[in-house]
Amino acid sequence: TWHLKKIPQIVSERTFSLDSPKFEAKPKLELKSVCGIECQRRLPVPSPSDVKELLAYETVFENGTRTLTEVNVLGLGLDPTGNTTRERSVRKKRQIYGTDSRFSIYDKRFMTNFPFNTAVKISTGCSGILISPRHVLTAAHCLHNGKDYVKGSRRLRVGLRRAGRKQGTSDGMPSFQWTRVKSTHIPKGWFKGVSEDIALDYDYAVLELKRPHKRKYMELGISPAIKMMPGSMIHFSGFDSDRSGQLVYRFCSIADESSDLFYQYCDAESGSTGSGVYLRLKEPNKKKWKRKIIAVYSGHQWVDVNGEQQDYNVAVRITPLKYAQICFWIHGNDESCTRG
Repeated sequence: TWHLKKIPQIVSERTFSLDSPKFEAKPKLELKSVCGIECQRRLPVPSPSDVKELLAYETVFENGTRTLTEVNVLGLGLDPTGNTTRERSVRKKRQIYGTDSRFSIYDKRFMTNFPFNTAVKISTGCSGILISPRHVLTAAHCLHNGKDYVKGSRRLRVGLRRAGRKQGTSDGMPSFQWTRVKSTHIPKGWFKGVSEDIALDYDYAVLELKRPHKRKYMELGISPAIKMMPGSMIHFSGFDSDRSGQLVYRFCSIADESSDLFYQYCDAESGSTGSGVYLRLKEPNKKKWKRKIIAVYSGHQWVDVNGEQQDYNVAVRITPLKYAQICFWIHGNDESCTRG
């Protein structure tokens, strides 16, 4: 069952104009030397002032201008257990091995129906998911490498998949309806200088579209602990780079967790990064089931573990704080952001 939780409130304090970004960074779809499972266990619980610094955010507008917004967090209750994880599970291989467990969605009825219609393609090479009539959730590293915005994010576009064939072709490849992005929000916790190195905990961003779409979108949910998930299973769909233009769906169980990250070994290739990870749980006091986004798929990561490079697939959990921030980006100071 989805459990309602009281959400901290994000309040805008001050907004400053910044110099326009250079938009010269190379997009990196595989990250190295990020904080791994053991590192996460050792992270201290952030202080209230740390939280305000990490949740401050940059906004880049379509015309290339940029602002920094400082925030206050009301009703903040930090978890005293910090970044605890379960006992580590047996290591599995990443990406594709043996039988490929991914499913390409070809059927027109599935392509245009919920939940598959919520998956979108980002023009920098990643995926995303519709979270309102005007907003898309994706991974921060699809737009910013920690120091600068990536090439291609200056004229960022979001592709909603059409069910028909490309005009003038007979190959049956799906086409996309592309929409310009009006503005982009990225939490300051993602930037180097705040987190010293890339902080995977903050690998998420929200894009505001220039024009609203008319498709059904997926709501956000607070990420439950693994033991509260049916079979510990998660689901997500994205546009994997090895299956050009195809929407690829997969599901798998989560192997390990920290307070901000899920570690799993779903079959996935680059291009699916930024996909919305979702669950299907029962609505409280109802017989209806509902899918909600509980994480953002960050992709395949390399980390140092006891002096050796190891790899795994990671998703960034939607915690109450992140729910509050993303909800604030969508609605502003709104009553709909008080419980999630």
